[in-house]
Amino acid sequence: MGSKNMEVLFIKKDQIQVNNQIRDKEVRLIDFDGTMIGIVSAREAQLKANERDMDLVKISPNANPPVCKIMDYGKYLYELAKKEKEAKKKQTNISVKEIRLSAKIEEHDFAFKLKNAMKFLKDGDKVKVSIRFRGREMQFTSMAYEVIDKFADMIKDYGKMEKKPSMDGRSMSVMFVPIKEKQ
Repeated sequence: MGSKNMEVLFIKKDQIQVNNQIRDKEVRLIDFDGTMIGIVSAREAQLKANERDMDLVKISPNANPPVCKIMDYGKYLYELAKKEKEAKKKQTNISVKEIRLSAKIEEHDFAFKLKNAMKFLKDGDKVKVSIRFRGREMQFTSMAYEVIDKFADMIKDYGKMEKKPSMDGRSMSVMFVPIKEKQ
Protein backbone atom coordinates (compact mmCIF):
# COMPACT_ATOMS: atom_id res chain seq x y z
CA MET A 1 0.00 0.00 0.00
CA GLY A 2 2.41 2.61 -1.26
CA SER A 3 -0.02 5.50 -0.90
CA LYS A 4 -0.41 5.27 2.89
CA ASN A 5 2.33 7.88 3.42
CA MET A 6 0.64 10.21 0.93
CA GLU A 7 -2.24 10.77 3.39
CA VAL A 8 0.02 12.84 5.60
CA LEU A 9 1.47 14.91 2.76
CA PHE A 10 -1.83 15.95 1.17
CA ILE A 11 -4.43 17.57 3.39
CA LYS A 12 -7.64 17.88 1.41
CA LYS A 13 -9.94 20.85 1.91
CA ASP A 14 -12.99 18.67 2.48
CA GLN A 15 -11.04 16.02 4.47
CA ILE A 16 -11.71 12.82 2.55
CA GLN A 17 -11.75 9.77 4.83
CA VAL A 18 -9.38 6.96 3.87
CA ASN A 19 -8.82 3.39 5.11
CA ASN A 20 -8.90 3.22 8.95
CA GLN A 21 -10.49 6.67 9.23
CA ILE A 22 -13.78 5.20 7.97
CA ARG A 23 -15.79 4.33 11.10
CA ASP A 24 -19.23 3.51 9.61
CA LYS A 25 -20.84 0.10 10.27
CA GLU A 26 -21.91 -0.49 6.68
CA VAL A 27 -20.81 1.06 3.39
CA ARG A 28 -21.85 0.73 -0.23
CA LEU A 29 -18.69 -0.54 -1.93
CA ILE A 30 -17.53 0.15 -5.48
CA ASP A 31 -14.59 -1.79 -6.91
CA PHE A 32 -11.57 -0.06 -8.50
CA ASP A 33 -12.92 -0.75 -12.00
CA GLY A 34 -16.28 0.87 -11.19
CA THR A 35 -18.38 -2.26 -10.65
CA MET A 36 -20.80 -2.20 -7.72
CA ILE A 37 -19.98 -4.80 -5.07
CA GLY A 38 -22.88 -3.88 -2.79
CA ILE A 39 -23.45 -3.07 0.88
CA VAL A 40 -20.79 -4.59 3.13
CA SER A 41 -19.33 -3.84 6.55
CA ALA A 42 -16.55 -1.25 6.65
CA ARG A 43 -14.16 -3.87 7.96
CA GLU A 44 -14.94 -6.24 5.07
CA ALA A 45 -14.52 -3.36 2.60
CA GLN A 46 -11.12 -2.58 4.13
CA LEU A 47 -10.10 -6.24 3.78
CA LYS A 48 -11.10 -6.25 0.09
CA ALA A 49 -9.05 -3.09 -0.47
CA ASN A 50 -6.07 -4.68 1.30
CA GLU A 51 -6.39 -7.80 -0.91
CA ARG A 52 -6.05 -5.63 -4.01
CA ASP A 53 -3.18 -3.64 -2.42
CA MET A 54 -5.22 -0.41 -2.72
CA ASP A 55 -6.94 2.11 -0.48
CA LEU A 56 -10.56 2.39 0.64
CA VAL A 57 -11.80 5.96 0.07
CA LYS A 58 -15.15 7.40 1.21
CA ILE A 59 -16.36 9.29 -1.88
CA SER A 60 -19.92 10.11 -0.75
CA PRO A 61 -20.13 10.53 3.03
CA ASN A 62 -23.71 11.92 3.07
CA ALA A 63 -25.31 8.95 1.29
CA ASN A 64 -27.16 6.31 3.30
CA PRO A 65 -25.12 4.09 3.62
CA PRO A 66 -21.96 6.07 2.71
CA VAL A 67 -20.35 5.17 -0.62
CA CYS A 68 -16.73 3.96 -0.59
CA LYS A 69 -14.52 3.07 -3.51
CA ILE A 70 -11.40 0.94 -3.77
CA MET A 71 -8.72 3.03 -5.49
CA ASP A 72 -5.11 4.16 -5.38
CA TYR A 73 -5.46 7.25 -3.17
CA GLY A 74 -2.07 8.70 -4.09
CA LYS A 75 -2.91 8.49 -7.79
CA TYR A 76 -6.33 10.04 -7.07
CA LEU A 77 -4.72 13.03 -5.30
CA TYR A 78 -2.20 13.39 -8.13
CA GLU A 79 -5.02 13.52 -10.70
CA LEU A 80 -6.88 16.14 -8.63
CA ALA A 81 -3.76 18.30 -8.35
CA LYS A 82 -3.17 17.96 -12.09
CA LYS A 83 -6.75 19.09 -12.86
CA GLU A 84 -6.43 22.09 -10.52
CA LYS A 85 -3.15 23.08 -12.18
CA GLU A 86 -4.76 22.90 -15.65
CA ALA A 87 -7.69 25.01 -14.44
CA LYS A 88 -5.26 27.65 -13.12
CA LYS A 89 -3.47 27.77 -16.47
CA LYS A 90 -6.72 28.54 -18.25
CA GLN A 91 -7.57 31.46 -15.95
CA THR A 92 -6.84 34.93 -17.21
CA ASN A 93 -5.72 37.70 -14.90
CA ILE A 94 -6.88 41.14 -15.91
CA SER A 95 -4.94 43.95 -14.33
CA VAL A 96 -5.65 47.66 -14.40
CA LYS A 97 -2.95 49.97 -15.77
CA GLU A 98 -3.20 53.67 -15.00
CA ILE A 99 -2.23 56.48 -17.33
CA ARG A 100 -2.14 60.04 -16.03
CA LEU A 101 -2.78 62.95 -18.31
CA SER A 102 -3.16 66.66 -17.67
CA ALA A 103 -5.74 69.09 -19.01
CA LYS A 104 -3.00 71.00 -20.88
CA ILE A 105 -1.00 68.05 -22.25
CA GLU A 106 1.44 68.56 -25.13
CA GLU A 107 0.94 66.62 -28.38
CA HIS A 108 4.08 64.47 -28.05
CA ASP A 109 3.24 63.49 -24.45
CA PHE A 110 -0.30 62.67 -25.52
CA ALA A 111 0.95 60.44 -28.37
CA PHE A 112 3.39 58.65 -26.03
CA LYS A 113 0.68 57.93 -23.42
CA LEU A 114 -1.71 56.84 -26.19
CA LYS A 115 0.86 54.36 -27.53
CA ASN A 116 1.30 52.85 -24.03
CA ALA A 117 -2.46 52.59 -23.56
CA MET A 118 -2.80 50.77 -26.90
CA LYS A 119 -0.09 48.32 -25.84
CA PHE A 120 -1.84 47.66 -22.50
CA LEU A 121 -5.20 47.09 -24.20
CA LYS A 122 -3.63 44.71 -26.75
CA ASP A 123 -2.23 42.70 -23.82
CA GLY A 124 -5.77 42.40 -22.43
CA ASP A 125 -5.40 44.80 -19.49
CA LYS A 126 -7.88 47.48 -18.50
CA VAL A 127 -6.62 51.05 -18.70
CA LYS A 128 -7.62 53.78 -16.25
CA VAL A 129 -7.02 57.25 -17.65
CA SER A 130 -6.99 59.99 -15.04
CA ILE A 131 -6.54 63.73 -15.26
CA ARG A 132 -5.44 65.52 -12.09
CA PHE A 133 -6.35 69.18 -11.68
CA ARG A 134 -3.84 71.48 -9.98
CA GLY A 135 -4.59 74.94 -8.66
CA ARG A 136 -7.01 76.90 -10.85
CA GLU A 137 -7.34 74.09 -13.41
CA MET A 138 -10.52 72.99 -11.58
CA GLN A 139 -12.31 75.83 -13.40
CA PHE A 140 -11.45 74.29 -16.78
CA THR A 141 -12.90 70.79 -16.55
CA SER A 142 -14.24 71.21 -20.08
CA MET A 143 -10.64 71.02 -21.35
CA ALA A 144 -10.23 67.69 -19.57
CA TYR A 145 -13.39 66.33 -21.20
CA GLU A 146 -11.97 67.32 -24.60
CA VAL A 147 -8.67 65.53 -23.85
CA ILE A 148 -10.52 62.36 -22.77
CA ASP A 149 -12.81 62.50 -25.82
CA LYS A 150 -9.77 62.84 -28.11
CA PHE A 151 -8.07 59.95 -26.27
CA ALA A 152 -11.20 57.76 -26.59
CA ASP A 153 -11.55 58.56 -30.28
CA MET A 154 -7.92 57.62 -31.05
CA ILE A 155 -8.03 54.40 -29.03
CA LYS A 156 -11.43 53.16 -30.26
CA ASP A 157 -9.88 50.30 -32.31
CA TYR A 158 -8.23 48.82 -29.19
CA GLY A 159 -10.63 49.58 -26.34
CA LYS A 160 -13.87 51.19 -25.40
CA MET A 161 -15.00 53.35 -22.51
CA GLU A 162 -16.64 51.37 -19.72
CA LYS A 163 -18.67 54.42 -18.64
CA LYS A 164 -18.54 58.18 -18.93
CA PRO A 165 -15.71 60.10 -17.21
CA SER A 166 -16.36 60.86 -13.55
CA MET A 167 -15.00 63.47 -11.15
CA ASP A 168 -13.47 62.28 -7.90
CA GLY A 169 -12.20 65.18 -5.82
CA ARG A 170 -9.52 66.99 -7.85
CA SER A 171 -9.23 64.35 -10.55
CA MET A 172 -11.31 63.00 -13.41
CA SER A 173 -11.03 59.37 -14.44
CA VAL A 174 -12.39 56.96 -17.01
CA MET A 175 -11.85 53.22 -17.52
CA PHE A 176 -11.16 51.62 -20.90
CA VAL A 177 -11.67 47.90 -21.49
CA PRO A 178 -10.07 45.93 -24.34
CA ILE A 179 -12.24 45.04 -27.32
CA LYS A 180 -12.62 41.28 -27.67
CA GLU A 181 -11.38 40.07 -31.03
CA LYS A 182 -13.81 37.94 -33.05
CA GLN A 183 -12.51 34.45 -33.67
